[in-house]
Amino acid sequence: MDLYKKAQNLGILTEFIDGQGEQRITDETALKIIIDALPLREPRRLIEQAVVIRSGQPARTIFSETARLPVRWTVEAVDSDGPIAEGVSYRNVLWQADLWPLGTYRLRLADADGKSEEVPLIVAPPRAFGGDFDRGWLLAVQLYGIRSARNWGMGDFTDLKGLIALAASLGADGVGLNPLHALFDDRPGDCSPYSPNSRLFLNALYIDVDDIPEYPGGADEEAITRLRQSSLVDYVGVAAQKWRALRSAFAAFSERASAERRKDFDAFRAEQRLLLARFACFEALRHRFEGPWWEWPREWQRPDATKCAELRAGPDRSEIEFVEFVQWTADRQLRSCKALAENLGMKVGLYLDVAVGVQADGFDAWNEQEAISRFLGVGAPPDPLNVLGQNWGLAGFNAAGLEIKNFAPFRDMLRASMRYAGAIRLDHVLGLKRLYLVPHGFPAKNGAYVQMPLDALFAATALESVAHRCVVIGEDLGTVPEGFREQMADWGIWSYQVVMFERDEGGRFRGIDNYKSDALVTFNTHDLSTYAGWRSFSDLKLKRSLGIDPGESDEARWHALGMLDEVLRQYGINDHDLYSVAGFLARTKSRLMAISLEDLLDVTDQPNIPGTVNEHPNWRRRLPVPLEAFSGTIDVTALKAATQERARAAP
Repeated sequence: MDLYKKAQNLGILTEFIDGQGEQRITDETALKIIIDALPLREPRRLIEQAVVIRSGQPARTIFSETARLPVRWTVEAVDSDGPIAEGVSYRNVLWQADLWPLGTYRLRLADADGKSEEVPLIVAPPRAFGGDFDRGWLLAVQLYGIRSARNWGMGDFTDLKGLIALAASLGADGVGLNPLHALFDDRPGDCSPYSPNSRLFLNALYIDVDDIPEYPGGADEEAITRLRQSSLVDYVGVAAQKWRALRSAFAAFSERASAERRKDFDAFRAEQRLLLARFACFEALRHRFEGPWWEWPREWQRPDATKCAELRAGPDRSEIEFVEFVQWTADRQLRSCKALAENLGMKVGLYLDVAVGVQADGFDAWNEQEAISRFLGVGAPPDPLNVLGQNWGLAGFNAAGLEIKNFAPFRDMLRASMRYAGAIRLDHVLGLKRLYLVPHGFPAKNGAYVQMPLDALFAATALESVAHRCVVIGEDLGTVPEGFREQMADWGIWSYQVVMFERDEGGRFRGIDNYKSDALVTFNTHDLSTYAGWRSFSDLKLKRSLGIDPGESDEARWHALGMLDEVLRQYGINDHDLYSVAGFLARTKSRLMAISLEDLLDVTDQPNIPGTVNEHPNWRRRLPVPLEAFSGTIDVTALKAATQERARAAP
């Protein structure tokens, strides 16, 4: 089989039109690396893709033209050995509505020539969970940036409780957060929440150590005071204090935990089962061997249940249990935040962001080596704003590996965030249809699009969404393929609409009727200027000072400011402060809107400037006032007036 035939079988688009309108043909050397990095999949003769059945709706599976009829088929549950249904069919199989419970199955096929193959079969709800509210709003927060009189230099889960109470008093239905994924405890300076070690576990630095019952105290109060006073989050300093305190708390827990606490810890480990045990082993091994996992001794380069059990029985037992203790603590503190939001009557509670990929040397890539390839980085081809293309340095899922694993890794990822949230946002949701993958060591322009099993991924998303009663919002900004947003809507996945981008070719901001009902609407994002920064041109000045082309002239910005005033006046809004913009957003039919805390506090610097690493303090900025002073800093009367038509009754 030649190179391009192999590529076609793996869903690799070797030719495509980039964002500049130029045809791209993937370099053969790069293409070979991409092919070799993906799981081997034999060409399919009988069926082209995973089968999706939507509950309550009959479905038809048509066999390929190359199948020799008749075809014998068998459906098996993933966790059982025997068939739950079987039959013999000719050109197609008509699946009756509500034939099996919701879930994932395996469909095994064999034709008259004895050729056999199997694919996943998913029985999914007709749509994802749609929410049980009309229109509400969220307070959007970068949790790490919260100051308070009691935290240790960065926001934590106790601060989150304070934010939830504040948001509820303002009439909001939830608090939106940056990703809370686990990072690397020994690389605290690598602080981007979008470059995680694992999307399955939590960032331990958000734990409030003082809230752990067994914590004996003894922290370096002088050091913590300095951390509280820092203008930026000192992750290295915070990590040093917190990890020392967490180990002290664990030692005390091991010696004198109450029977009730020990029982709850054991229950958590039983809930998390294999994934937690593997994560704890991985962390212990990572500290022992250092370096990326593919350079470890061969016996540890892949997860092995027997080897992990041996590791737990040996000298590393305490270290493994410590990792589990930390994750248990984080889980219980975040769950208490969720419970508080529910008790306050908030319809969404927590709205969590899910990163598009993971670090190649992290747990998820080690644990799911078929579904995630460490050799390929997710990115984007050249476009007018990034003429060389982009490589985000993250490893993402691949279609062949997900199908081999019956989409379990994808569902595990969703479940890890949905267990705490009333809504999640999937970063770069277009990645469910296709991912632009770049081989390590190659320029971003030498990547290729790899197709993903979109319908099956939407079905898996709907399964978890309904199970957890969690709304799913897809970050669908920019240019997407024709029909993609309609497919999202058909599956009940909401859109993400940003006012800064909702403009016509003449630069005019679109009116409120342009905004969809099933959508989250916001003025900006963490990758864009704050409202104060946008109005003051500070974002343009900063980017120019860093040698970055902001993609906008001062004249264009003046024009944009005038266009915003114009659209506000169309709706009888004669001012242009943040609360006026919030009032405009509140009138849209979008069922959720988000207002950032940075905007409410008149912050000019944005949390992140894409394309920078050390040139700008990305993901490090702290808010200018402490949590305790928010109510006195925000114009609460103006905010309540702006959001009154979609606000919930305050408790």
